[in-house]
Amino acid sequence: MRILVCVITFLCVAMPLFGGSIIVQNTNGDVSVRHGVTEEWVRVAAGDVLKPNDTMRTGKDGTASLMLRNDSTSASRRLSLPPMVIVDMSDIRVLTQEELMLKLTMEKVRSAPQQKKQDGLEISNAAVVHGTGGNSKGKTAENDPQIGRFLLNGTKVLLENGFSATGVLRMMQVFRLFPSLASVFDHRLLLAEAMEEANLKGEAIAEYGAMTRLEGLTSAQKDLLQNRIAALRK
Repeated sequence: MRILVCVITFLCVAMPLFGGSIIVQNTNGDVSVRHGVTEEWVRVAAGDVLKPNDTMRTGKDGTASLMLRNDSTSASRRLSLPPMVIVDMSDIRVLTQEELMLKLTMEKVRSAPQQKKQDGLEISNAAVVHGTGGNSKGKTAENDPQIGRFLLNGTKVLLENGFSATGVLRMMQVFRLFPSLASVFDHRLLLAEAMEEANLKGEAIAEYGAMTRLEGLTSAQKDLLQNRIAALRK
């Protein structure tokens, strides 16, 4: 198991981004970046070039626009960050199905120690959240629920811009680290739908099934889940 973790970690770190540069096009209000594993958040400005190990954060009044430039084709596209998000630049990438399955395995391996069941998800009691200012000794998720909301908002940005694979992986991590977010029906529905988008049919069926065990579901929500499961099993 130890060898498996090392191999998976090496491969995932070595995976490139979408093949281009990430340039800060403009910012407004509270927008900052954390470089690598440093603990300091610093202001960013238009023209700054971001690296794969950077993390961006927008505050309550902060917005930013990133230019994603493909160095091989010279094509570019814009990605807008709304207020109150945290996004790792390493998540702005399109994964192959093989890469997705490898990273999905890594996430499951990371969830294995000290697991506990909650609404069908296996969630670790504590872990380091990259890009949030946590320390290397680990951070209990419940200590700062705002971080969880910022990270969840960041996954929504990924999904809205077509990065369904990395969006799924990031959302699974957020739910593992912030259990309270995993008990919200709409949050879990977003994950299941993202799994469908990422061609993770089996995982989507399992997630919809786990959601049927959430407390306080309405009749409409139960019917929705059963219909989604039935449609995927056809």
